[in-house]
Amino acid sequence: MRGCDVAVSDLVEQQRERWDRRHGEAPDLGQVARVLAENDHLVTPGGDALDLACGRGASALHLARLGLRVSAWDLSPVAIERLSRAAEAEGLRIDARVRDVVERPPPALGFDLILVSYFLERALVPHILAALRPGGLLFYQTFTRTAVSDLGPSNPEWRLADNELLQLFQPLRLRVYREEGRLGDLQRGCRDIAMLVGEKAGTPSLPVR
Repeated sequence: MRGCDVAVSDLVEQQRERWDRRHGEAPDLGQVARVLAENDHLVTPGGDALDLACGRGASALHLARLGLRVSAWDLSPVAIERLSRAAEAEGLRIDARVRDVVERPPPALGFDLILVSYFLERALVPHILAALRPGGLLFYQTFTRTAVSDLGPSNPEWRLADNELLQLFQPLRLRVYREEGRLGDLQRGCRDIAMLVGEKAGTPSLPVR
């Protein structure tokens, strides 16, 4: 078991180093996740939000601007440092932390909103569902195997099968879903990804505004 633990630790460190390089070389903070940018009118200010695997933090900053108390976690110290500097420059309070979200998933009933963008770890799905409070929202997007471009990971295990996102989060009330595959005019629409906004059953702790 000890050898297995060392191998897993080495793999995590390799991933950290790879993402540190990528985030360090990137010219900007990236883009707000499309699923959030197109559906942020569904967000109620004042709640606790988590940007899981946040990268350099464009989406976390957007959530903070919407009036949420934001936690942002990522494996890469470089990404977290860039996000922290950007939040300070805007006067936004974001609890940005280096965290292996697979090893340390979010706590149960911890958040009113969770965002996951371009990160697929199927073993985390039960933890994500449990971490949402009643009435909480999940915003999720990532790459699909049915694609029209070469964007995204080459390993099909890191991409969603057709309608898989619906199946993974089936317990949630579906509020928004897009997955257009290769239908019609491939130069238009929502291609290469599936996106979902789902609501956990129960009464929200915050008043509807």
